[in-house]
Amino acid sequence: QVQLVESGGGLVQPGGSLRLSCAASGTIFSINPMGWYRQAPGKQRELVASITSGGSTDYADSVKGRVTISRDNAKNTVYLQMNSLKPEDTAVYYCYARVKSYYYSERGDYWGQGTQVTVSS
Repeated sequence: QVQLVESGGGLVQPGGSLRLSCAASGTIFSINPMGWYRQAPGKQRELVASITSGGSTDYADSVKGRVTISRDNAKNTVYLQMNSLKPEDTAVYYCYARVKSYYYSERGDYWGQGTQVTVSS
């Protein structure tokens, strides 16, 4: 079994910054990819950013230039640095990881419990 634990959410003023972290633990052979999704009230969950084990990244158009995703493979941890935050970035942010627990096992999808990010003055 694999657990994802997020941290770093909170309340920030427009134009401010936040850094989210997500650490994966449990039986892990490899994780590819890791990423962040978000869900605002009344809206569907959407991809914010993802990163492969090799460092290739993908970003939603709405956050390009303001958000940077990174990961520490040795620590099975992914980070999301968010700058120039806007009220429309307000949402619950979920960490995501596609994990192989053993070399021969199938990949499984895991989610964190979510962390609230609120951008408001």
